[in-house]
Amino acid sequence: MNTTSRSNLPLILLPLAKLLVHLATYQGYGMFRDEYYYLACADHLAWGYVDQPPFSMAVLWLGNLLMGDSLLAVRLLPALAGAGTVLLAGLMVRRLGGGVAAQSLAMIAVIAAPYHLALDHFFSMNAFDILIWALAAYLIMGLAEKATLRAWLFLGVVLGFGLMNKMSVLWLGMGLLVGILATDRRRWLRTPGPWLAAGLAGLIFLPHILWQVANDWPTLEFIRNAGQNKMATIQPIQFMTRQLMMMNPLSLPLWLGGLIWLLISARGRRFRLLGIIYLTVLALLLLNGTSRAGYLGPAYIWLLAAGSVWVEGLSRRLAWGTAGVLVISGAVLAPLAIPILPVERYIPYAAALGEAPSTEERKEVAALGQFYADMHGWEEIAGVVSAAYGQLTPAEKEKAAFFAYNYGDAGAISRLGRSMDLPPAISGHNNYWLWGPGDFDGQVAIIIGDSREDHLASFASVTQAGMVDCGYCMPYENNRPVWICRGLKRPVTEVWPDLKHYD
Repeated sequence: MNTTSRSNLPLILLPLAKLLVHLATYQGYGMFRDEYYYLACADHLAWGYVDQPPFSMAVLWLGNLLMGDSLLAVRLLPALAGAGTVLLAGLMVRRLGGGVAAQSLAMIAVIAAPYHLALDHFFSMNAFDILIWALAAYLIMGLAEKATLRAWLFLGVVLGFGLMNKMSVLWLGMGLLVGILATDRRRWLRTPGPWLAAGLAGLIFLPHILWQVANDWPTLEFIRNAGQNKMATIQPIQFMTRQLMMMNPLSLPLWLGGLIWLLISARGRRFRLLGIIYLTVLALLLLNGTSRAGYLGPAYIWLLAAGSVWVEGLSRRLAWGTAGVLVISGAVLAPLAIPILPVERYIPYAAALGEAPSTEERKEVAALGQFYADMHGWEEIAGVVSAAYGQLTPAEKEKAAFFAYNYGDAGAISRLGRSMDLPPAISGHNNYWLWGPGDFDGQVAIIIGDSREDHLASFASVTQAGMVDCGYCMPYENNRPVWICRGLKRPVTEVWPDLKHYD
């Protein structure tokens, strides 16, 4: 094997190792709440959704078309995105001037971060968001070396599709603008490149904007409601503490050293605007006050890459030693991010590491934090709904619908209903409200939650048909009565507008 082949080996083996980790653990505790909802969104392709742009839903639709919608097929997509992110971390190091040791260290640091293990484990727009930020940073590094029009246009395409995946790419764009203005890269603004890139990104994003206009800007309502009623307030010290855990506490010297290397070292000076991008996004999120800690996660890729170049510059032996430490610490922390332990073993294991059940929303938690709890209980909920549906007459079954208060319940019934005896699911939550009540005429509805008296305000007859026991699920999903409600007192067309809740 020649020298070039050996230098490329980590760029092949480590992304492959990342992929294999997720393929080996894809089953976990089962499908995640949001995955059920995303499968429903993929069944209703559109230029937008209440709570996200359309790109990742189109990817899921294509994946379903090519591979089906099994759990493995669904989770292969974020696993591939995660492997791509690891590869880009190594390529960033190469572009920053690092060697094999630095490339390996940066890629191992990404693999060993609980943040990346968790978000690449299940399907959501986040795995693709991280990949897009990494690709954009790689292109920005190229621009720092040689700002060609072609490179600017490529960046515009990446940012445009990034916006079509998740609008948080606007933070990346803001950071890039601040970085340009704060450095000698201001000269770029005298060339057509950045303006054409911005225009191209906007053009790609335009169909989603038109969808927002046509649907009365639902995402703005969603963001406002989530900030006021759903997301928990987080103090700056809490926000930064969570950064340490999600990126692996032992990687702190690496990414912090990378930030300093980008900002003040002679070798990293030409890439300084990447350090400024990180600081700008950090400032925006801290000022918000309710931002999830993970929103900053994509910006660590280039800090880890820069930090790896810095460490290798000190000593290649130190770089390899640091990589070994991160492998071990990553393995220790892995059960907190990917469900590889049985729940009965996970709970004491997490407690031994000082990890208490938590959520970043205004919700109660029990033995499991929200991330893992939302992977439990869906088959049990579907079973209770099926049992209630079985109590209906054949004529009632033709007219019945399951009304869900949240998209998790609705998505689970929509997905599991394909193989179980379940009625169609409708809901007023997020995009389910836009999809409407379907053929539901108000005669018979199966509803989980609230009291008989609450439902009698809307229905002529209410009968309890069971109770939900979903084990380790979120407390607000558990121990709820299941009702068969008959005879809606008002027409569905009058009731439906009142059921909308975007949050």
